[in-house]
Amino acid sequence: MDVRHRSRVLIAILVVGLVPTLLAQGTPASPPTATLSPEAMEAFLLKARIVNTRDAGSGVTNSRRATLTDGQLTHDVHIQTVDIAQAVFEAGRNTEVNFKDTYRYNIAGYRLAKLIGLTNVPMSVERNIEGKTGAVTWWVDDVQMDEKERMKTKTLGPDPVRTNKQIQIMRIWDELIQNRDRNQGNILWTHDWTMWLIDHTRAFRLNGNLLKPEQLSRCDRGLLDRLRALTPEAVAEAVGNSLTRQEQAALLERRDKIIKLYDDRIARLGEPVVLFTL
Repeated sequence: MDVRHRSRVLIAILVVGLVPTLLAQGTPASPPTATLSPEAMEAFLLKARIVNTRDAGSGVTNSRRATLTDGQLTHDVHIQTVDIAQAVFEAGRNTEVNFKDTYRYNIAGYRLAKLIGLTNVPMSVERNIEGKTGAVTWWVDDVQMDEKERMKTKTLGPDPVRTNKQIQIMRIWDELIQNRDRNQGNILWTHDWTMWLIDHTRAFRLNGNLLKPEQLSRCDRGLLDRLRALTPEAVAEAVGNSLTRQEQAALLERRDKIIKLYDDRIARLGEPVVLFTL
């Protein structure tokens, strides 16, 4: 038997021997999403083909959950096309002037969060879906519970200090964007006890005042620095046409009040009491 023939036989034996092992282990249909770059994730959301859609399971805006694939990666997304504006909106005993409920705010939320260094607002892009423009948002992986379940079980996870810090950051974020619809169903906790904030379609109001300033007790040091550094130009460039000029101005007015609130607390109580690092 010549050398080349022996080599072919050896390769065949190795392949046959490896096949059962490969079949037993299975081969992943998609690369791990944690390894995706932001650019690759954005391209996927914008271009991947829709395989199927179904009701998202909660909410009042008829949003949908969809499975997308580009031939290599398959992943779910949240599709919201709601785009409502009313001069006066009444819901039970509550009345709101200049009411908006729009997919644009999911896109603005992601872009603003990225600008100020928050990584727990899922990526959201604008895309035309079946002839209708909406927000296509990355479906959060590895969710163990929402805030309703966490409150029901009265748990703060393995690191209560970290959990409480995340809750405080959420409160600052919701004041910054004036989120009128933060409920327990749109606060998600993954298995590593990271809080994810989803569904911002009723945020970014024109009111420049803080809604619940008494809840703002502590702040992440880096977040406060990045809030100080925000400029109208940087906000405008980041959010693009997902926010109007008026909405951007109101956001910056609330930012100023958040900074003043924490500066006053630091002056009274000192930085070690007020500031933390997540």
